[in-house]
Amino acid sequence: MNALDFRPVTPSEFPDWLRALNTGFLRQPTPPEEEVTGRLAYMDLARTRGAFDAGRCVATFRSFAQELTVVGGATVPTDAVTNVTVSPTHRRRGLLSRLMAVDLTEAKERGDVAATLIAAEYPIYGRYGFGPAAWTTHWEIDVHRTGLDPHRRVPADGDGGRIDLVDGAKARKLGPALHDRLRARQHGAVSRDARWWEKVTGEGVFARDHWTEPFYAVYRGADGTVDGMLVYRADDNWGDAKQPLNGAQVRDMVAVTPAAERSLWHFLCSVDWISTIRTGNRPADDLLPLLLPDPRAARVVTQADFLWVRVLDVVRALETRTYAVPGSLVLEIRDDAGLAAGRFHLDASPDGATCAPTTRSADLALDVRELGTLWLGDESVLRLAALGRVEELAPGAAATADAVFRAARRAWCPDVF
Repeated sequence: MNALDFRPVTPSEFPDWLRALNTGFLRQPTPPEEEVTGRLAYMDLARTRGAFDAGRCVATFRSFAQELTVVGGATVPTDAVTNVTVSPTHRRRGLLSRLMAVDLTEAKERGDVAATLIAAEYPIYGRYGFGPAAWTTHWEIDVHRTGLDPHRRVPADGDGGRIDLVDGAKARKLGPALHDRLRARQHGAVSRDARWWEKVTGEGVFARDHWTEPFYAVYRGADGTVDGMLVYRADDNWGDAKQPLNGAQVRDMVAVTPAAERSLWHFLCSVDWISTIRTGNRPADDLLPLLLPDPRAARVVTQADFLWVRVLDVVRALETRTYAVPGSLVLEIRDDAGLAAGRFHLDASPDGATCAPTTRSADLALDVRELGTLWLGDESVLRLAALGRVEELAPGAAATADAVFRAARRAWCPDVF
């Protein structure tokens, strides 16, 4: 450990850092020169760190500024963690712990309310105070079993809306405002920068990304407002009897009205030759199955944890979100890193909440990772108490906290980062 050097990456070291990143993710190690140049253009090297052994990068870590929507629609600044790898020659030496500690400390000092990440492996991040806060469900739709009339119009008569196919440039123009409308109402959603829209529309992608131009379908409401966008690809698959058996893969679907959501799914089910649809990342309580006459045509193919959260500022985290029912609780938060530890009095109501450090006796005791799991309203306090992950110190406190923290709809993060 004494021989290792932990530091932000310089421009001259970036190719070696990118090689270590590719090695950790089991990709072709050496990046093409145009990829190095292209990625450097949008990287914040002050938040791009590496561990170096004799001048060679053997671990990678990056974070960037992000906004996260919490229950009620408010957004908070977060520290988005990504590109985390340790080379196979240097595992189990504490490299990630060193890199994580520096990043979380700086995030706390910067005023970020929490840190976020998408965990490639479940067992790693709980020890750093992260807890799974939003889940993902992927569906596969058997189009021929949906019960939808193949001769119907989409959108349906009387809907008042319309669907248009647009190109990438138009999608790049319309998408950001539409996504901002979605994240204003969907807790768990995160901000998308210009780079995100460039990548999904083919701008600045690299040969190794294997990018194929998708189709972009836009739903406009009766007044002409863009209320939904569907991005999808399709494969080329024909059966032995010259039957089309093509599959569609959804890359992104944003809908801010039920009419837009219904119409876009029905539209994709109506496209000639498509027999199966893979939805990609959807909310755990998605409307999709019940938008079909026969919901059994959609089967779950993936259901797993997705967005992980690490609370850094307990007071701001609990005061920013809303609560469906009133309740008063004293929470004892344990945090081995010391970033969010303490005892806090939460006075919550549908009209707002106050939270402050206190010396009063605690009603519940829990680790900061459990606080992250509960913060976005997607988990039950009673379930965690039954698992021994929340300790009830006052009779009835777990039931009160369960009612206070739960949200009417489940948290969802549409994006991998």
